[in-house]
Amino acid sequence: RGWDAPFSDWGWEDLLPVKTITMTSLGVSFDLPLSVKDGDRAPERAMEISGLLIQDDLALMIEGIDGKYYFQAGSISLAGFWRMQDKIGMPLDDIHLTGNVPQYKERLQTSLERFFRRLAVDKPVIRNNYFIQVNRPEDKSEDGEKVDPEEIGWAQSTLGAEDAFVHGGHKLDKPKTETEKKLRAEVEWIRLRSERQTLRRLPHSGAVVFTIRTYLTPVVALGEEKGVPGRMASALRSWPADVGEYKGQERGGWFKPVVEYLDACHAGQEVGLDESEMDEKTREKGYPL
Repeated sequence: RGWDAPFSDWGWEDLLPVKTITMTSLGVSFDLPLSVKDGDRAPERAMEISGLLIQDDLALMIEGIDGKYYFQAGSISLAGFWRMQDKIGMPLDDIHLTGNVPQYKERLQTSLERFFRRLAVDKPVIRNNYFIQVNRPEDKSEDGEKVDPEEIGWAQSTLGAEDAFVHGGHKLDKPKTETEKKLRAEVEWIRLRSERQTLRRLPHSGAVVFTIRTYLTPVVALGEEKGVPGRMASALRSWPADVGEYKGQERGGWFKPVVEYLDACHAGQEVGLDESEMDEKTREKGYPL
């Protein structure tokens, strides 16, 4: 297929290709570009519309002539800890290395490259990850107005202002001053930031679409889930040193309050906890961790 081949050349039940999509709940319609020649900015419009139709962020990874996969296009609204402007055009390796992903070079690099090359069209993959995020109520925008109390778009309480962010700065330093060392977050401010990620290969171009759906859940809500607090506290305590550093364990004063809170919730649940009350699906999947 050439560079100007149609994005979509099929329709349901042998009808013509789908040209218009309507979001009935909002009463908004989009005219879909069917090829790169279909009007001004056709490739950009195709990505913009895709990003508006779903709640997931989208990243398009395309194989280069060197066999590596490059981040070549995307619709990223809720990255939280990184910026598209820093990562666009990078190969898969550099995306992870500049993000200071623990043990990537030693344990993940070769297997991830192999995984991308072998990913089949009919076998999408789903994975999940999580971070802890502190949303301090006193945080304000530059003009003094309070913004996004959940900080789902950018973790300002953790990383500072987005415009001042230094690429490669995700690896959070240990606290340096006495004030930073004594900082303690209130449990009510703390969120579990989790991402449901999928990887799937497109049948025509062979590109890999990486989707990211972000969820932010108050830790106090997790503390009320049967069987969850003890398991979550155990997961946090099990982090190796490099993982703890990557996830900001010693920054923001959140680790000790979270573990103490989860331990207290777990102790309260131990009396009379009946796993038979958990439905079969919940037990099988080990919700949520």
